[in-house]
Amino acid sequence: MPSIRDLVAAIRQREGVDAAIVLGRDGLLIDSQLGPGLDPDDVAARIPAIIGPADELGAATGRGELLTAVLEHRNGLAIVSVLSPEAILLVLVTPRANIGQLLFELRRNREHIAALV
Repeated sequence: MPSIRDLVAAIRQREGVDAAIVLGRDGLLIDSQLGPGLDPDDVAARIPAIIGPADELGAATGRGELLTAVLEHRNGLAIVSVLSPEAILLVLVTPRANIGQLLFELRRNREHIAALV
């Protein structure tokens, strides 16, 4: 059975992926592979502040808790995928990356990925 380290490495090797980070709901780093110039602890610590308000929006609109968020920035996208009540996956991709297949695979394999954490 693959490990969380294997998963992070496989995601990071995809074309257009700059970083793959698995973190706890508390923002503490579990595992990561990033390009140069990124601090994985700093990036991971910022994610819980996104999840809470997104969950509140889901509750207010009857949509439920956040599963996946795609944040588009000028220089790329951030995909936040809640794997379980304890773990989150963050994938940073370039602006030209084709994220359709990546989003499909994350959605389809969410439970399998969560089992690795």
